[in-house]
Amino acid sequence: MKAYIELLKTENVLRRLSFIQLISYFGAWFSNVAIYTLLIKMEVSAEVVAFVAMLHFLAGVVQAPFSGSIIDSVRPKFLMLGLISIEIIATFSLMYINSVADLTLLYILIFFKMAAASFYFTTEMSLLPKILDGDKLQRANELHSIIWSLSYTLGMAISGFAVYAFGVKIAFLLDACMFVIAFYLLVSLKIEIEHIAMKENIFIMMKSTFSYIKKTPKALHLMIVHAFVGFTAFDALIALMVDYYYASIIATSLALGLLHASRAVGLVIGPIALGKWINNQKLFYIFLAQGVAIWIWAYVMKDFYLSLAVSVIVGFFTTTLWSYSYTLLQKNIDKKYYGRIVAYNDMLFLSTAAFTSYMIGYLAEHKLSLELIAVLMGMAFVFGGIYYRWIIKKEKIKEIQFDI
Repeated sequence: MKAYIELLKTENVLRRLSFIQLISYFGAWFSNVAIYTLLIKMEVSAEVVAFVAMLHFLAGVVQAPFSGSIIDSVRPKFLMLGLISIEIIATFSLMYINSVADLTLLYILIFFKMAAASFYFTTEMSLLPKILDGDKLQRANELHSIIWSLSYTLGMAISGFAVYAFGVKIAFLLDACMFVIAFYLLVSLKIEIEHIAMKENIFIMMKSTFSYIKKTPKALHLMIVHAFVGFTAFDALIALMVDYYYASIIATSLALGLLHASRAVGLVIGPIALGKWINNQKLFYIFLAQGVAIWIWAYVMKDFYLSLAVSVIVGFFTTTLWSYSYTLLQKNIDKKYYGRIVAYNDMLFLSTAAFTSYMIGYLAEHKLSLELIAVLMGMAFVFGGIYYRWIIKKEKIKEIQFDI
């Protein structure tokens, strides 16, 4: 933890960006619990729940082919402010969702809200390698994951109680207000980096990116490795667990909040415990550990309190898996292509998450048990680990140097 504090003390831009992340992510989880609480109260089918979960990721997939080229062409601060503005409007508009008749509007708002959020995230992740390097970049990625997890923990937990006490509309209003604060903080931030104006149009830039990926196969391999983390898209699974197993013993919003919060506790402490231990070779074991943790979760799933406890273990390995595989990609690509490669990387990751979310609903609707669905998700990480071990033997992957 000391390393993260020192990094924030010395890197002013990162410190402000991290604070903005904390505020905006915290607000976002208010609406997330509210949305799933609203869906369960509407008594929609498992496929509708899964479709909403899928939309959270699908929006990022659709805009990814163009976002990278735009990121490499536009000044980051200007772009980030525009994206937060879209999030404010879309989030505030969620207050107008009242019944099943408004599902189409809900789909549209979630799509635009999450497309902007994904675009913002990709912009920031392509900005970090331009202001940080080496172990600082790895620590910044880990810090980003910790902030996401901490916001997730507090946001989900507090939101569960807030939705229970005040209703979903207050949650949406609080979410929108959080984005307003984030916008104000970003306006006053000075980001001093060299901006290289791209003379090519977007389509030529896309073509050159594909040529670069073809000449640099390790970039594609590392993008696929990172995409395996998308199999931790548990939102639809948790919503169905609450609906099927826990609704009779605890309020829906409280169950959703506590389950997400317990997993997020693991997401927070994982990188703190594993940060100094992890390296290229040991990442393989993190893949296997993630799979085993999900299998244990499947075994205890019907017991709410055991599920809460095991959720911490499920989250424990995820952050390190995400941050280290992301840093490996950043470390092994040309700076000229940061925005575009990061965008395509996010597209693959979000595609995996969207596919996972949809299949959870599809399989549940076709009478496959939630336990067996979780087992299949765990198997994905075993395959991911095998694939990663093959990659590090086949390709020359740079190690991440730690100096802190």
